[in-house]
Amino acid sequence: MQLVEGVIQHYAWGDLHEIPRLLGHEPDGRPQAELWFGTHPGGPARLADGRPLEAAAGQLPYLVKILAAAAPLSLQVHPSSAQAMQGFVRENDTGVALDSPQRTYRDPFHKPELLYALTHFEALCGVAPLHLTDRLLEELGPAAAPMRAELGHGGIDAVIALLLHDRPSLAPLLNAAAHHPDPRCRWLNRLSQLHPGDPAAAIALLLNYVALEPGEAIYLGAGNLHAYLGGVGIEVMASSDNVVRCGLTSKFVDVDEVLRVLDATPLDDPLVHPQANADGGMVYPVPTADFRLTHYEIDGSVSFRANGPELLVCIRGETMELTRGQCALATDGEQVELIGTATVCRIGGH
Repeated sequence: MQLVEGVIQHYAWGDLHEIPRLLGHEPDGRPQAELWFGTHPGGPARLADGRPLEAAAGQLPYLVKILAAAAPLSLQVHPSSAQAMQGFVRENDTGVALDSPQRTYRDPFHKPELLYALTHFEALCGVAPLHLTDRLLEELGPAAAPMRAELGHGGIDAVIALLLHDRPSLAPLLNAAAHHPDPRCRWLNRLSQLHPGDPAAAIALLLNYVALEPGEAIYLGAGNLHAYLGGVGIEVMASSDNVVRCGLTSKFVDVDEVLRVLDATPLDDPLVHPQANADGGMVYPVPTADFRLTHYEIDGSVSFRANGPELLVCIRGETMELTRGQCALATDGEQVELIGTATVCRIGGH
């Protein structure tokens, strides 16, 4: 195995302390939002000897990030492979530069994601079951009546279009939600405070609210409308940078493209339920061939053979090979043995 040095991304929503704490470093006063381990050109990792990770692993089909959110991220959706290709070609044809702030499709690839919680982690994830949304809107009374009417006539797509195209004032809705116990109401008010005047905050009422504890995970496939609200986790995704935003951000928002890409099918259970594998790990099954994540609680030793280039991230404790915060590359066919007391996540392709 070879140690891998990740690339830190200093986004404004990042936490000042969590990634430095994981790495055993002193904070530098800047938000450290993400630590990337991969070969994506937006932040290519290096091996400990200074060579690019790609020199030993090739172009990885996945990207691993340690994500530390001190504030909510944008409300966003990711495209399917076909949508990504179409969008990439369309923006090229219309002359939108790859580095333009108005660019949505920066590559022609899809971007399914898995978020594995390292701390308590809150998120909005996918369209909630419609009967639950209808009940909540009914409880909020006249202030939510226009949204409830659109839900009955045209479904979730129509409600989102109403909010993002008509941009109604949320003041009556905020008042109605102020004392409602549903956590989505709490986040409606919080998001409105952070982004005054942005009606996208009301979309929180339409989505599943999840509060993950360490070791729990959610999967975000194509069309899943979501927002990470806060916490620390490992994010594993196809190696893409395609994000279609619909609000709660100062970045470029493309409402029409969100409505084209959105999958409004209700998501009854956002959680990914891990399954035991033969070598003592817990694998998180996802419906994509780009990546898989397996979690190991090691107290003694674990051994396995790498199936393609794989990354191992130590998130607690230490082994003879890895300490907390370190990442290592295991090349295809390499026999790996981890000896010690640690929690390690193994990421590879299917």
